Amino acid sequence: MTDTPKPLDFSDSVAKGLHLYNTATHRITPFVPLKPGRVGIYVCGATVQSSPHVGHIRAAVAFDVVRRWMLRLGYKVTFVRNVTDIDDKILDKAAAAGQRWWERAYIYEREFTAAYETLGVLPPTVEPRATGHILDMVELIQRIVDNGHGYVVTDADGNPTGNVYFDVPSWPHYGELTHQKQGEGIESDAASEVTDRMGPSVDETGADKYNPVDPADASPDKHDPRDFALWKAPKDTDPEDARWSTPFGVGRPGWHIECSAMIHRYLGNGFDIHGGGLDLRFPHHENEMAQTRAAGFPSANLWMHSAWVTAKGEKMSKSLGNGLSVPAVLAEHSAWVVRYALASVQYRSMLEWSDQTLAEAQSAYDRVSNFIERAGAAIGEQPAWDEIASVPAVDLPQDFVKAMNDDVNVAGATAAIFTAVRNGNTLLSRLDDAADSKAAQAEVRAVLVSVRSMLDTLGLDPLAPQWASSGDGNGEGSKEHEVLDALISEQLEARAEARRNRDFAKADAIRDALTEAGIAIEDGPSGSVWSLK
Repeated sequence: MTDTPKPLDFSDSVAKGLHLYNTATHRITPFVPLKPGRVGIYVCGATVQSSPHVGHIRAAVAFDVVRRWMLRLGYKVTFVRNVTDIDDKILDKAAAAGQRWWERAYIYEREFTAAYETLGVLPPTVEPRATGHILDMVELIQRIVDNGHGYVVTDADGNPTGNVYFDVPSWPHYGELTHQKQGEGIESDAASEVTDRMGPSVDETGADKYNPVDPADASPDKHDPRDFALWKAPKDTDPEDARWSTPFGVGRPGWHIECSAMIHRYLGNGFDIHGGGLDLRFPHHENEMAQTRAAGFPSANLWMHSAWVTAKGEKMSKSLGNGLSVPAVLAEHSAWVVRYALASVQYRSMLEWSDQTLAEAQSAYDRVSNFIERAGAAIGEQPAWDEIASVPAVDLPQDFVKAMNDDVNVAGATAAIFTAVRNGNTLLSRLDDAADSKAAQAEVRAVLVSVRSMLDTLGLDPLAPQWASSGDGNGEGSKEHEVLDALISEQLEARAEARRNRDFAKADAIRDALTEAGIAIEDGPSGSVWSLK
């Protein structure tokens, strides 16, 4: 399991340079936490209806990088990621498969958890399930109704039917998140234009291929077409244990109310960042913002949305049949490579998923792991991971810090990493000729620590416990590395013995065989070292 890093000393001078894009304002502005030194983050998690695909996991990895940077800056982070364990899709698919709905939800919740852990996503501070917060939802809905922004649908006898709707016309701020405020012209930027073109918006009606309309929201009982369900009466096919008795009648929660209730439970009145996939911007987050504020509570101070994973330009989606399951991808590529591919572009950029994407990630792994192997061999050790994890942001290279503070620009951050790797390789090439080898080794060690610390900030240090314990990444400390090192060291000793005996044909044959197998050999005064090509 991936452990959350220990809190570091707060780097105030560096933290003040952090700028983040706010979906609600369409601007990049300085990040100022509501409470000094502390950050509260809520990210919409999975609706656990079926197995995860890489499109689902992209958002988790993207916000994991955001969180890791906050931790590296020294913030104490409360990170909440929910699980939606009841909705129409879960109920319908469970019935079709002959499962209990809660059984299906738990099976796929575990699959998502396994995918998160395999890809190095830090566990959340708390991971609440929607069904564990029904009382919170009922209380929140009652506040909204009491404040005049919701209404309970009754039958001919005046009895509550179980349907409760948010009264959109009563809330003049509706549309502010997506810049589609009632009665005003639409403001937009490139990100919102893409979202509105590929998904729904306030001013457009019709089927949304990514977020199908909730049947409850299509009810003729609504006062206005834009009104949305806070609580909904059960369908005839809903099992008895998927219904709750409330003052509004028997029913179950609407999708949007779940997040508002769980946010208020764990982050209180007001919090710093609300994250999620770009497809949640409307209607989910617009509705969530409206109902939270209508209940009398402040909403997120900053809204952040990660863009989609696309395949041939189309959003990766199960409904469109282009989803790649995480287990299928991991069967052909290491978890490190898949994580790198998912985190290789800034969170707001669309990520095109292809063989080329994965090939570039594998190449990146080869470059950083080769340097780490060679540098460790040159200085005679690998710095302990505790040392790597404790390097504060203020001690990282300025070009890396600048990129991460620029709206978590991981493309710029990885460029900084590879610049350091190139510089490190230059130092290694000169190490044998250095007059003061101790000073030269110290210089190599400093670069090694810097490279690994930058990688660790992105969750990609190949020697971190996450990858070593899983056997992934072939880093030093992994079982695969130990076995490979033993086999190659035996060959290198045989080659050294042949050279001592002036049997150069045999020595060359051993070197050629290792080269053919993808092993690079470098000879130096202290002996030969190997690395993967």
